[in-house]
Amino acid sequence: MNVVAIVGRPNVGKSTLFNKLIGKRVSIVDDTPGVTRDRIYGYCEWRSTTFMLIDTGGIEPASDDLILSKMRAQAELAMSAADSIIFVVDLKSGVTAADSEIAGMLMKSGKPVVLCVNKCDTIGNIPMGFYEFYNLGLGDPVAVSSVHGHGTGELLDEVFKYLSADVEQADDQEVINVAVIGKPNAGKSSLINRVSGEERVIVSDVAGTTRDAIDTLVTIDGVKFNFIDTAGLRRKSKVDDQIEKYSIIRAQMAVERADVCVIMIDATQGFTEQDSKVAGLAMERGKAAIIAVNKWDAVEKSGATMDKYRKRLLEDFSFMPYAPIIFISAKTGQRIDRLYELIKYVNVQNSMRISTGMLNDVLADATARVQPPSDKGKRLKIYYMTQASTRPPTFVCFCNRAELFHFSYQRYLENQIRSTFGLEGTPVRFVIRERGDKKA
Repeated sequence: MNVVAIVGRPNVGKSTLFNKLIGKRVSIVDDTPGVTRDRIYGYCEWRSTTFMLIDTGGIEPASDDLILSKMRAQAELAMSAADSIIFVVDLKSGVTAADSEIAGMLMKSGKPVVLCVNKCDTIGNIPMGFYEFYNLGLGDPVAVSSVHGHGTGELLDEVFKYLSADVEQADDQEVINVAVIGKPNAGKSSLINRVSGEERVIVSDVAGTTRDAIDTLVTIDGVKFNFIDTAGLRRKSKVDDQIEKYSIIRAQMAVERADVCVIMIDATQGFTEQDSKVAGLAMERGKAAIIAVNKWDAVEKSGATMDKYRKRLLEDFSFMPYAPIIFISAKTGQRIDRLYELIKYVNVQNSMRISTGMLNDVLADATARVQPPSDKGKRLKIYYMTQASTRPPTFVCFCNRAELFHFSYQRYLENQIRSTFGLEGTPVRFVIRERGDKKA
């Protein structure tokens, strides 16, 4: 598939243009320079051809700032991976020294470049300042308003000239979407970099470095995984940055579109209340979940350290006892191969479908062992059970009186189903219906 990178200095409107071209709000847009820090991927279709678009952090060629220098490195990686480049400049600020330096970098790269003059928001005659951009030596500029969408068709026409017709379109092989969630500094971005084998996202000890939800597509043993790195989720009282509020919404959206959630715990800090809230996010949305205890290489260990830690976590995560626990190190790669296997396994469990006949065999055995509850001489009768949906597995139970179906008995039936069919790593839902209920 063709890859097109959007580059430019900070705050020229790259993310707004990216969102406009792919037709979704994926990149965070804010007037603060440096909001986009990592490479953001999306797919754009033009003239029946689909290509991958990469949004990058703004390039500050002369900056010594740690984060800005890493943003520059991210942009350079995107340029090296791209088949062609959209170079975005700002009509209102004119040609700057940074624009000239970036233009020089692009000419040295030897990649085809489409010069996009953004913020041409007025309709009619092109402002005189537009012609100044010919001085960059990158050919004819294209006037665009990324906010209103003016000129985006002409821009895509120019990009289309550089798309290879013989590049095969992305196949439709099933991809497992994996959201990596957790508190700030739990090692989420380090895991993504370990998985992808490159500095895919910026890693820093500064909490809040990752702000967008970053997609990383990798193929391992013939299976495609789309790892989604998310912003660390902090307590609401700690979130005072408007941009970080957007990031939390993005993290929640990442959980929404994920098949599997990897909940990252910092082994050096142990379980905190915030970890339970992050895990609750995955449970509420019915996602398969794995608890990954990261930085295990940094923990002083004796013979029984792992068993003690696991026992403690089982108590802390008592509300989701189905989630398997794995001890990893994103830094050294310890047990990362085992993590892939677990992701595949819990994804299958989350999408498992059980026949009505087999379910009712389990139901008959369970009710024979432990009688359903009764109240004032009325006993609960469960007529039959069927599976209504998957992701998560949802079971509908038809009974005589729904109010007699206590939560404790639901939990008992859930345990019986799990002991028979597994369903490890996935929540299970029950819907209680009285016989003759029209909703059924």
